[in-house]
Amino acid sequence: MSGRSPRPSHITIGQVVGPHGILGGLKIKPSTDFFERFEPGSVIFLDGTPVTITRLMSHKTQLRIEVKEVRDRNHAEALKWASVTVPAEEMPVLEENEFYTADLIGLKVVDQNGNVLGRVEDIFPSPAHDILMIGTAMVPVVKEFVKEIDLENKQVVISPISGMFDED
Repeated sequence: MSGRSPRPSHITIGQVVGPHGILGGLKIKPSTDFFERFEPGSVIFLDGTPVTITRLMSHKTQLRIEVKEVRDRNHAEALKWASVTVPAEEMPVLEENEFYTADLIGLKVVDQNGNVLGRVEDIFPSPAHDILMIGTAMVPVVKEFVKEIDLENKQVVISPISGMFDED
């Protein structure tokens, strides 16, 4: 844990975006690259309540799941917009140069000359690469722009292009 800030007890891995079918299925917008978290038999939390996944299907950018504890459409509809989380200690070990979103949110962002550009406010996944939100700037998480992620010093060093940030 050297230099890392304390991690929350649960990590968000998705959000319920609606019901699926008449038997209580749920449409999930995932916010993780670890889709094995949704395999049948896995326990996830819907707004803090543990549920057991019994079925998994994928459809375009969404996952469709069924859970043992939700058996009808009305119950599924009531869960719309629920956060899907897992305990932080159950998250997989990352490879070098991989980071959890929770580790990056709030980090200071500087350019290669040390000028402060803002803080990482959010991270959006996209098919090609993730995107850091820094104020109104959107910075692709690719080597051309993100030069260093330094968790010990709580900062991200980037190489912005002209116009990426509001210029005075």
